[in-house]
Amino acid sequence: MDAQAVAENLEKAGTETALKIAPAGDAISDETFEYLVRQALDAVNGTMLFKMRLGNDDDGQHVAAASIGEGGSQQFLVLTLPVGGGRLRVETAAKSESPVARIAASYAGLAQAFATAA
Repeated sequence: MDAQAVAENLEKAGTETALKIAPAGDAISDETFEYLVRQALDAVNGTMLFKMRLGNDDDGQHVAAASIGEGGSQQFLVLTLPVGGGRLRVETAAKSESPVARIAASYAGLAQAFATAA
């Protein structure tokens, strides 16, 4: 399955789970966002690289970078969810306009270098 198809499946599953946990309009905590991302990625053997919160209060959004696959087939995803609740958006880093997409591959390379050195 290619990264775009994985992104679409994760988006659908993640949005359904998010709506069950916190209906649209309810604030999503950092912990809840991490849970949603990890649960979705577990289904496709993906790995969360990092997460952060951008913006202020309820107008902000949760953002995570993830990887799927290994070696030459490794792909990166960007997952976003409004802090105020709503739809989980998943897109490939290659197609994303988010600044987070540009640092995902670099972060993954750095994490791999540290793991190898350890």
